[in-house]
Amino acid sequence: MSKQDHNTDLDALDARIKELKSKGEETPTEDHYSQANQGWRMVTELVAGLMLGVGAGYGLDRLFGTIPIFLVLCTLFGFAAGVNVMLRTAKEFEKSKAADEAAQNEGSDSNG
Repeated sequence: MSKQDHNTDLDALDARIKELKSKGEETPTEDHYSQANQGWRMVTELVAGLMLGVGAGYGLDRLFGTIPIFLVLCTLFGFAAGVNVMLRTAKEFEKSKAADEAAQNEGSDSNG
């Protein structure tokens, strides 16, 4: 393969890449990473709620010198709060995905 053929192939590849980028199509890997980020966000919210509950319960137990009743109660409240925030986040993602799909369907209906 000559150097000129090689350069021609590279130019053709470059043109194809620019064409695909101009279409603005997302690759499946970008969507996968987006879903992974959403999952990590939800896990982080749950763990944060739990940790806040544990910290508050432990602090109250140390302050009042009680058995770990506050630790147990606050941990349960922290877990409930974390699940609540996680569910709210899931609904937010669901709404944004539905809006994106509606926009895509509307765009394809007007083109067709």
